Amino acid sequence: MVSKEQRRKQLARAKFERQQERRARRAQRGRRRRIVLVALLVVLVAGGGTAWAVLSRDDDGQSDQAGDGATAEPTAEPTEPAPDPCDEPQPGEPSTQTWEEEPELTVDTGTDHLMRLRTSCGDIGITMDTEAAPRTVNSFAFLAGEGYFDHSRCHRLVTEGIHVLQCGDPTGTGAGSPGYTIPDENLDDPDVADGVYPAGTVAMANQYNPQDDSGRDSGSSQFFIVYEDSQLPPDYTPFGTVTEGLDVVELIAEAGAAPPDPASGNTAPHATVVINEATVEPVGSE
Repeated sequence: MVSKEQRRKQLARAKFERQQERRARRAQRGRRRRIVLVALLVVLVAGGGTAWAVLSRDDDGQSDQAGDGATAEPTAEPTEPAPDPCDEPQPGEPSTQTWEEEPELTVDTGTDHLMRLRTSCGDIGITMDTEAAPRTVNSFAFLAGEGYFDHSRCHRLVTEGIHVLQCGDPTGTGAGSPGYTIPDENLDDPDVADGVYPAGTVAMANQYNPQDDSGRDSGSSQFFIVYEDSQLPPDYTPFGTVTEGLDVVELIAEAGAAPPDPASGNTAPHATVVINEATVEPVGSE
């Protein structure tokens, strides 16, 4: 059984190897681009008109979003998975409960609330801004009280473009919900107004489609934790901040993500991230 320090060293070594491979791939792409440029110049000199647009998109040719049905799919790492930094989950089955309606607003909207996720990888504490997102915080307090999050996996890790760990779906597919939705809140938060969600931000996943402005107010139970500053439009309710355990999320991210699942498109973390128990209490009540 390796120690925690040995795990950290193994993860650091694996991360360094991945960085070296990414540098090599970037250098290879750079060489290919130069070859294409030379070829295009030859064609232009010869009087041909080719599509320069192929050079205007990024190397991956894709954008990243966070949501229940988001399109972000990081490039699969070619290396072997890093060692799993997490412990065995506690015994228990994910919830199958659903409700027909959003719960009645019962939380004290004048008091911040602390959601504590006791995961197989370590504890994560999230201070939730009840005044800015009262219905979101109220929903989390209700669901945590019902044990809805207990024994559920964090099903999605994005390590390229944006940097988020997504949890809150007991089915582990990215399609699960408690049966009701809640409205978007706090989208005018100045912390995300410039299109960057800072590291430590916790926000709601949803099904918003900016192309046709559909899917507003479609949040349910799924949320994502930003572990590195990530460029995202202010379309995802920011309702909390990680005040304990961001290093736990970073450790999960260092272990990397699996290739996209053919059915769901999700990129699951290599680490076995299971919420053993989730609790919500007013700040200062513990």
